This record gives sequence, structure tokens and C-alpha cells, in this order.
Amino acid sequence: MSSAPIPWKSLRTKVLEHRAQLGLAVRVTIAAVVAYGLSHLLYVPLPLWTVLTAVILTQVTFGRSVKATVDYLVGTVGGAIYAGAVSVLIPHANDVSLAGVLVIAVAPLALLGAIMPSFSAAPFTGALVLLVPGLAHVGPIESAIDRVLEVVVGGVTAVVVSLLVFPARAHALAIEAAARALELMAKSLPQLFEGFLRPLDSGSIGRIQDAFGEAVGQTQSIAAEARHERISLLAADPDLGPLLRTLLRLRHDFVMLGRAAAEPLPDAIHSRFGPLLLRIAECVADHLRQSADALAARRGPSSLEAAEAAFADCAQTITAVRDEGLTLRLPVDAAERLFTLGFGLEQMRRDLRDLDRCVSEAARRR
Repeated sequence: MSSAPIPWKSLRTKVLEHRAQLGLAVRVTIAAVVAYGLSHLLYVPLPLWTVLTAVILTQVTFGRSVKATVDYLVGTVGGAIYAGAVSVLIPHANDVSLAGVLVIAVAPLALLGAIMPSFSAAPFTGALVLLVPGLAHVGPIESAIDRVLEVVVGGVTAVVVSLLVFPARAHALAIEAAARALELMAKSLPQLFEGFLRPLDSGSIGRIQDAFGEAVGQTQSIAAEARHERISLLAADPDLGPLLRTLLRLRHDFVMLGRAAAEPLPDAIHSRFGPLLLRIAECVADHLRQSADALAARRGPSSLEAAEAAFADCAQTITAVRDEGLTLRLPVDAAERLFTLGFGLEQMRRDLRDLDRCVSEAARRR
């Protein structure tokens, strides 16, 4: 008997669970060391700022590093040019005049950064351009050039290290986030459909919809980083737009069906729709779960046949209830919820077909 492998197995599991965080830690460390070495090779006046820039701009994904570097460089160049011009044009021989020039330089840059986030680094750069000359005994123009050089070296280091050292591509992370959103929907759909059969707490429906909305929002945020990868690398990754739009429409289906499930179906039609809705919830949840697995593995979608048959049977039942005139004897709000249910199920049926096309596209471009 040997218990030695158990701790190692546990350690390996923890490493795999936190591989993204560990990869980021390694990238940040390497970026800091490389930036420090380059600052000496290129005789950068202030290596500290080069290293800090590389550390700040080394992000979780390559796409986010590219965006952060571009924004930081834009803000630095803008702040350096403006603050350098102010420093040259307005004399400031003593501390009082320097404080006044600092106000003139920083205030407009801070306002610009508040309006345009790409210039958020401009106020900080402006302050450095004005204050560093007094510490390093250099001119304002030289100080502005040094600040730009430091940021360029640190930013390029961050981008290159993010690309070469344990690279985390935002496109792959967006696919994984979309798969998690589908898994969450598969888990939540049967809970939502219980509202058609028995009273549900209104808060539980809201929590289901909020959770799915948050998952879709996270996917959209990561997909925005993937667009920067496509631009910077001229990558051939498929456009995530159709998948994002399908997820958003599925979320809207959740909202619509949640409104219809706010109260149980009337007793007059409860027995006819109960088994059908349970069948739809089971089939659709199973298909969503399989679609999430297929999307993550980049393989083709599973068959939608069972869900299609369940949708068709429910649509036929709604038509039959309407033809029999049962809807005329229902309260107005109950009739409206029944029509909302029919419309929502039809929309979900179409959106699931679109989802299959997105899964097929991801598998084809594997």
C-alpha cells in the first residue's frame, strides 16, 4: 500500500484547475524580466516604468493584451505631446508655477480620459512629463520622448510574451464560455418549465434569467477580445458573431418563456400541456447539453429530431385548443400567456436550429 501518489494527484488536479492563473503568473514574470533587460540594452532612462508597463499590460488573453497596449500607447502619446507642449510654452520656475502648469496639463487630459477610455493613461503620462524633468534633470521634450519609449518597449514586450509564452487565445476562451452558457441553460430550463405546472417563486425565475444573462455577457466580453486577435494576427478564426447572436436570442427566449411561466396553466388545459412541456424541457435540455459538449470539443451537433418532434406536438396541441374554442373560455391573462408560450417555443425551435449551424461551423473550422 502506498499513499504517496494521492498528494501528487491532488496537486496535479489543482494545477490543472488553475492553469490559466498559473500561465498568467508566468507570463507576467517573464514580461517583467524581459522588459528590464531590454530597457538596459536600449538605454531606457527609467527602467522602472518599462517594467511596470510590461506587468500592467500582460493580460489574461493575447487579445486583451493587444487592446490594453494599444489603448495605453494612445493615451501615453497623447498625454506626452500635450504635456510637453504645455511645459515648453508656459514657464514654471518655482513650485507654485509648476503646480499651476500641472493643473493646466492634467485637467484636460483627465477629462479626455473620462470621455474616451482609450486616453485613460494620458493624465498619468502628463504628470510624469512635467515632474520627471525636475528629478532627472532633463528637458520637457526629452522627458516626453522618454515616456513614449518606455511605454513602447514595455507594451511590445507584453504583447510578444502574451503571444509566445503559454498563449491564451480569447477565441478559444469565448467558445468555452459559450459552452458554459449552454450548460447553464440546459440546467435551468426544466426549472423554468415547472412554472407552467406549479406555482414558482417569482424570484427564482428572475435568478434563472439573470444567471443566463450574466453568462451571455461574459461570453460577449471575451469575444470582444477575440476581435483584437483577428485584427492583430490576421487570424483565420471563424467570426463569433453568429454564435453570440444565437446565444442572445436564446436568452430572449428564456425571458419570454419566463413571463409565460409566471403562473401555472389553467386547469382546463393543464392536463393536455403538462406532459408535452415536460417532454420539451427534457429534450431541449438534453440537446443544449450535447451542443455545449460538441461546441467545446469542436465536433458536429447532435440530432435535433427529438426536440423537433416535441415542439411539433405542442404546436399542434395549441392549435387544437384554439380550434376547439377553449381559449375563449380562459381568462384574458391566461390566454395571453398561452399564446406567449406558443410564440416563445417556436422562437426557441428556430434558435436551436441556428445553434446547430454555429456548432457545425465551429467543428468545420477546427
